[in-house]
Amino acid sequence: MYGYLGLLIFTAPAILLMMWAQYRVKSTFAHGLRVPTRLSGAAAARHILDINGLQSIDVVETPGQLSDHYDPREKVVRLSQEVYRGHSASSVGIAAHEVGHAIQDAENYGPLVIRNAAVPAAQFGGTAFSILLIVGILLNSIQLILLGIVLFGGVVFFQLINLPVEFDASNRAKRILADSGMVDADGAAAVNSVLNSAAWTYVAATLQSVLTLAYYLMIFAGGRRD
Repeated sequence: MYGYLGLLIFTAPAILLMMWAQYRVKSTFAHGLRVPTRLSGAAAARHILDINGLQSIDVVETPGQLSDHYDPREKVVRLSQEVYRGHSASSVGIAAHEVGHAIQDAENYGPLVIRNAAVPAAQFGGTAFSILLIVGILLNSIQLILLGIVLFGGVVFFQLINLPVEFDASNRAKRILADSGMVDADGAAAVNSVLNSAAWTYVAATLQSVLTLAYYLMIFAGGRRD
């Protein structure tokens, strides 16, 4: 009744959307790498931080591919080697997106504050959900299964609040790069393609978590009726 095959079928639209989005990210990123820019990703990030009065935030290189992120605890923008050193629309666009998160943090942007506060609940909820679901099935305990479903709601909440955070960071990046002249028309088009493709991965992740929650709520409600 709680089989993974049913879940797989139920969440298939989100899985297919994620596969398409990941393909789009790779293809638009590869295209953007062929569109040159004057500044490297690191230099663009540093410039945007400085003009926004955020000289205290460092920009550092971090291992991995597309491992770029803003660390709100350390107040550091971490960029992968390809983004940090690359002189391309992809590098500059991704760097500007991560700086967008730093600017959000400095402004106490509401959705980001909520998202950061929800991180522990999402991490705990995802792990606890899997454990409680398995134990609940083994013990035939509706209470444990319901508790797991409720905790998984924290994951769904995190995904939902993450959408406006990511969209806003991308919109900031597009606007700043275009207004500052750091990219030309071709560069702006490439940046838009890369960031729009990345946005679909967030949409797909959110849809998958929502459908997963809906699936187990449906199963739970059916089991209660039985």
